[in-house]
Amino acid sequence: MDIKAKIIDEIGMQRIITRFAHEILEKNKESKDLVLMGMRTRGEFLANRIHAQIRAIEGIELPLGVMDVTLYRDDFRTRLKQPQVSVTNVTFDINDKDIILIDDVLYTGRTVRSALDAIMDLGRPNTIQLCILVDRGHRELPIKADYVGKNIPTSINEEIKVKMSEIDGEDAVYLVDTSDK
Repeated sequence: MDIKAKIIDEIGMQRIITRFAHEILEKNKESKDLVLMGMRTRGEFLANRIHAQIRAIEGIELPLGVMDVTLYRDDFRTRLKQPQVSVTNVTFDINDKDIILIDDVLYTGRTVRSALDAIMDLGRPNTIQLCILVDRGHRELPIKADYVGKNIPTSINEEIKVKMSEIDGEDAVYLVDTSDK
Protein backbone atom coordinates (compact mmCIF):
# COMPACT_ATOMS: atom_id res chain seq x y z
CA MET A 1 0.00 0.00 0.00
CA ASP A 2 1.66 3.20 -1.23
CA ILE A 3 0.23 5.97 0.97
CA LYS A 4 0.13 9.31 -0.82
CA ALA A 5 -1.48 11.33 1.98
CA LYS A 6 -3.28 11.09 5.29
CA ILE A 7 -6.52 12.94 4.57
CA ILE A 8 -8.33 12.62 7.91
CA ASP A 9 -6.83 11.92 11.33
CA GLU A 10 -8.52 10.82 14.57
CA ILE A 11 -9.55 14.35 15.58
CA GLY A 12 -10.86 15.09 12.10
CA MET A 13 -12.93 11.91 12.10
CA GLN A 14 -14.46 12.78 15.48
CA ARG A 15 -15.35 16.26 14.20
CA ILE A 16 -17.05 14.74 11.14
CA ILE A 17 -19.05 12.32 13.30
CA THR A 18 -20.16 15.17 15.57
CA ARG A 19 -21.14 17.23 12.51
CA PHE A 20 -23.06 14.27 11.06
CA ALA A 21 -25.05 13.90 14.29
CA HIS A 22 -25.99 17.60 14.30
CA GLU A 23 -26.85 17.65 10.58
CA ILE A 24 -29.00 14.52 10.85
CA LEU A 25 -30.87 15.93 13.85
CA GLU A 26 -31.32 19.30 12.15
CA LYS A 27 -32.69 17.81 8.94
CA ASN A 28 -34.93 15.35 10.82
CA LYS A 29 -36.44 17.56 13.50
CA GLU A 30 -39.04 14.96 14.45
CA SER A 31 -36.70 12.07 15.24
CA LYS A 32 -39.43 9.65 16.35
CA ASP A 33 -39.32 7.78 13.00
CA LEU A 34 -35.56 8.05 12.53
CA VAL A 35 -33.40 4.91 12.31
CA LEU A 36 -29.71 4.41 11.56
CA MET A 37 -28.33 1.62 9.38
CA GLY A 38 -24.62 1.02 8.96
CA MET A 39 -23.24 -0.94 6.03
CA ARG A 40 -20.76 -3.66 6.89
CA THR A 41 -17.98 -3.23 7.79
CA ARG A 42 -16.76 0.29 8.44
CA GLY A 43 -20.20 1.83 7.89
CA GLU A 44 -21.35 -0.24 10.85
CA PHE A 45 -18.71 1.35 13.10
CA LEU A 46 -19.52 4.84 11.80
CA ALA A 47 -23.21 4.21 12.51
CA ASN A 48 -22.38 3.12 16.07
CA ARG A 49 -20.40 6.31 16.65
CA ILE A 50 -23.07 8.57 15.13
CA HIS A 51 -25.68 6.75 17.21
CA ALA A 52 -23.69 7.41 20.39
CA GLN A 53 -23.19 11.07 19.44
CA ILE A 54 -26.93 11.57 18.81
CA ARG A 55 -27.64 9.95 22.18
CA ALA A 56 -25.16 12.33 23.85
CA ILE A 57 -26.66 15.39 22.13
CA GLU A 58 -30.39 14.62 22.37
CA GLY A 59 -30.62 11.90 25.00
CA ILE A 60 -32.58 9.67 22.61
CA GLU A 61 -31.97 6.03 21.69
CA LEU A 62 -32.54 5.54 17.97
CA PRO A 63 -32.97 2.10 16.44
CA LEU A 64 -29.67 0.93 14.96
CA GLY A 65 -29.26 -1.77 12.33
CA VAL A 66 -26.52 -3.29 10.19
CA MET A 67 -26.75 -4.13 6.49
CA ASP A 68 -24.66 -6.68 4.60
CA VAL A 69 -25.30 -6.22 0.89
CA THR A 70 -22.84 -8.79 -0.48
CA LEU A 71 -25.54 -10.98 -2.03
CA TYR A 72 -27.30 -7.95 -3.54
CA ARG A 73 -24.27 -6.73 -5.48
CA ASP A 74 -24.55 -6.80 -9.27
CA ASP A 75 -20.93 -7.95 -9.50
CA PHE A 76 -21.42 -10.76 -6.98
CA ARG A 77 -20.63 -13.57 -9.44
CA THR A 78 -18.09 -11.82 -11.66
CA ARG A 79 -15.90 -9.73 -9.37
CA LEU A 80 -16.06 -11.26 -5.94
CA LYS A 81 -14.09 -14.52 -5.95
CA GLN A 82 -14.94 -15.84 -2.50
CA PRO A 83 -17.31 -13.30 -0.96
CA GLN A 84 -17.34 -12.81 2.78
CA VAL A 85 -21.03 -12.85 3.65
CA SER A 86 -22.09 -11.45 7.02
CA VAL A 87 -25.43 -11.08 8.70
CA THR A 88 -27.85 -8.23 8.17
CA ASN A 89 -29.09 -7.25 11.61
CA VAL A 90 -32.26 -5.15 11.45
CA THR A 91 -34.48 -6.09 14.39
CA PHE A 92 -37.07 -3.33 13.95
CA ASP A 93 -39.82 -2.47 11.50
CA ILE A 94 -38.59 -0.07 8.79
CA ASN A 95 -42.02 0.69 7.32
CA ASP A 96 -42.70 4.45 7.30
CA LYS A 97 -39.31 5.14 8.93
CA ASP A 98 -36.71 7.71 7.91
CA ILE A 99 -33.56 5.65 7.36
CA ILE A 100 -30.07 7.11 7.56
CA LEU A 101 -27.91 4.69 5.54
CA ILE A 102 -24.27 5.04 6.61
CA ASP A 103 -21.10 3.91 4.81
CA ASP A 104 -17.45 4.86 4.69
CA VAL A 105 -16.69 5.54 0.99
CA LEU A 106 -18.95 6.42 -1.92
CA TYR A 107 -17.37 5.49 -5.25
CA THR A 108 -19.35 4.05 -8.18
CA GLY A 109 -22.65 3.94 -6.27
CA ARG A 110 -23.15 0.22 -6.83
CA THR A 111 -22.85 -0.72 -3.15
CA VAL A 112 -25.45 1.90 -2.24
CA ARG A 113 -27.76 0.62 -4.99
CA SER A 114 -27.37 -2.86 -3.49
CA ALA A 115 -28.25 -1.49 -0.05
CA LEU A 116 -31.37 0.18 -1.44
CA ASP A 117 -32.49 -3.18 -2.87
CA ALA A 118 -31.83 -4.88 0.48
CA ILE A 119 -33.77 -2.20 2.37
CA MET A 120 -36.75 -2.50 0.03
CA ASP A 121 -36.81 -6.25 0.67
CA LEU A 122 -37.23 -5.44 4.38
CA GLY A 123 -40.11 -2.98 3.99
CA ARG A 124 -41.24 0.39 2.71
CA PRO A 125 -39.46 3.28 4.47
CA ASN A 126 -40.70 6.85 4.32
CA THR A 127 -37.26 8.17 3.23
CA ILE A 128 -33.71 6.91 2.84
CA GLN A 129 -30.91 9.42 3.40
CA LEU A 130 -27.29 8.59 2.63
CA CYS A 131 -24.45 9.49 5.01
CA ILE A 132 -20.91 8.97 3.66
CA LEU A 133 -17.57 9.62 5.36
CA VAL A 134 -15.71 10.14 2.04
CA ASP A 135 -17.07 10.78 -1.45
CA ARG A 136 -14.30 10.02 -3.94
CA GLY A 137 -16.24 10.59 -7.15
CA HIS A 138 -16.34 8.31 -10.25
CA ARG A 139 -20.06 7.57 -10.01
CA GLU A 140 -21.52 4.98 -12.39
CA LEU A 141 -25.06 5.37 -11.05
CA PRO A 142 -27.03 8.54 -10.24
CA ILE A 143 -26.48 8.39 -6.48
CA LYS A 144 -25.65 11.37 -4.28
CA ALA A 145 -25.07 11.49 -0.53
CA ASP A 146 -27.16 13.71 1.74
CA TYR A 147 -24.36 13.97 4.32
CA VAL A 148 -20.70 13.95 3.28
CA GLY A 149 -17.76 14.09 5.67
CA LYS A 150 -15.21 15.01 3.01
CA ASN A 151 -15.12 15.13 -0.78
CA ILE A 152 -11.81 13.73 -2.03
CA PRO A 153 -11.60 13.63 -5.84
CA THR A 154 -9.41 10.71 -6.85
CA SER A 155 -7.80 9.48 -10.04
CA ILE A 156 -8.54 6.02 -11.34
CA ASN A 157 -5.15 4.90 -9.93
CA GLU A 158 -5.99 6.01 -6.39
CA GLU A 159 -8.10 4.55 -3.62
CA ILE A 160 -9.38 5.76 -0.29
CA LYS A 161 -8.50 3.54 2.66
CA VAL A 162 -10.55 4.15 5.79
CA LYS A 163 -9.09 2.87 9.04
CA MET A 164 -11.21 2.54 12.16
CA SER A 165 -9.90 1.71 15.60
CA GLU A 166 -12.48 -1.05 16.11
CA ILE A 167 -10.78 -3.25 13.49
CA ASP A 168 -7.70 -1.39 12.24
CA GLY A 169 -6.24 0.00 15.46
CA GLU A 170 -6.43 3.64 14.32
CA ASP A 171 -8.89 6.25 13.06
CA ALA A 172 -7.67 7.70 9.77
CA VAL A 173 -8.40 8.10 6.08
CA TYR A 174 -5.58 7.65 3.58
CA LEU A 175 -5.22 8.40 -0.11
CA VAL A 176 -3.42 5.39 -1.60
CA ASP A 177 -1.69 4.94 -4.96
CA THR A 178 -2.80 1.71 -6.67
CA SER A 179 -0.99 2.13 -10.00
CA ASP A 180 1.34 -0.78 -9.15
CA LYS A 181 -1.54 -3.28 -8.86
